[in-house]
Amino acid sequence: MPEPILQLEGLCKRFGAVVASDDVTLDLRAGEIHALIGPNGAGKSTVIKQIAGEIRQDSGAIRFAGRDIDRLDMVARARLGLARTFQVSSVAPEFSALQNVMLAVQSVERKTYRFFRPALREASLTEPAMSYLVRLLLDDRAQVRAGDLSHGERRALEIAIALALKPKAFLLDEPMAGMGPENTAKLVEILDGLRAEAPILLVEHDMDAVFALADRISVIVYGRIIASGTPQQIRANEEVQRAYLGGDEGHDGAA
Repeated sequence: MPEPILQLEGLCKRFGAVVASDDVTLDLRAGEIHALIGPNGAGKSTVIKQIAGEIRQDSGAIRFAGRDIDRLDMVARARLGLARTFQVSSVAPEFSALQNVMLAVQSVERKTYRFFRPALREASLTEPAMSYLVRLLLDDRAQVRAGDLSHGERRALEIAIALALKPKAFLLDEPMAGMGPENTAKLVEILDGLRAEAPILLVEHDMDAVFALADRISVIVYGRIIASGTPQQIRANEEVQRAYLGGDEGHDGAA
């Protein structure tokens, strides 16, 4: 079996008395969507932040694309191919949807322009950027300021930007947050097609979306993985039922 693209081994992280990550071990394999679920405050976003390099684990190891990345910063990890989206949309609101994606294309191609306006006419930037917007069903919104897009459109734009970075893996932190049923259904369809391009580690509260998409699911409660397996195995797991799927949403702690 090929080596996983991403491996977490025994990640531990404390914030004072709060144990945000307690010996977290999981992996992400080519072609799959691996969902990380759990109650509010269980530690899901803390795991994503450690993988991305936003915060440093206290102990444990992270391997990505066959190498140890513990000492790399966020930028270096992104350049290796870790593409991340956030709980809160991080697009540049003053730029159009097309310009947002063009900036990502520019960063991958390592091209520099003294002024961005002339670059807007560069086919080497506009054509690939538009192709990513087409894939995310945003081509008819290309010239709209990102700040004027709907919430669902901004989340789709964020994924288009991540896709433009030509990632080896996606880290998606609650991409469906705040979406209505129609936009959620569209995004589920889009993500389903992305797994063949790069595997996805998905943090999400929408359980219908999780069980529709995930090849594997890991459940985290109080910073510790209590179960990992197929969606069928997770649904049948009594500990998971008691801790999460059964409706116990009242945990507090690190997000």
